[in-house]
Amino acid sequence: MPKVALVIGSKNDFEAVKPAREILKKFGVEVETRVISAHRTPRSAADFAENAAENGFEVIIAAAGKAAHLAGVLASLTPLPVVGIPVKSSTLDGLDSLLSVVQMPSGIPVACVAINGSENAGLLAVQILSLKYPEFTAKIIDYKKSLAEKIANDDRRLQEEIGE
Repeated sequence: MPKVALVIGSKNDFEAVKPAREILKKFGVEVETRVISAHRTPRSAADFAENAAENGFEVIIAAAGKAAHLAGVLASLTPLPVVGIPVKSSTLDGLDSLLSVVQMPSGIPVACVAINGSENAGLLAVQILSLKYPEFTAKIIDYKKSLAEKIANDDRRLQEEIGE
């Protein structure tokens, strides 16, 4: 079973990443969630990143707020793909987190989703895994069809409601 690491910089970030956990589990991906701070526990962050592949992880999702260096620190120390989730956690409405995640130096890529965009982080991880596990491709296609069906149903209901 494929395994994704969901790393949060603070226990306070857990609520923001629940949608990622749910979508990964929905697709049948094993998820391990950890609290590791790039600033408060840098040695733990380094150890985790350097050993992530050996420990069976195939993708890392990292969520942090404010200075939000977690995704970049992990990405600098692992060959695995890293998806960053900027967490809305300060008076700057998450813009500080967003900029911290997307402004990576050349050679240290981090994929970035929207502020608190954890569901998309989970979906992106599944799409990355689908390169190795083709069974996820069909599941992603079905998932996207269900999104289209939901919108079509919403449109139909709205048209009935407003009489058009």
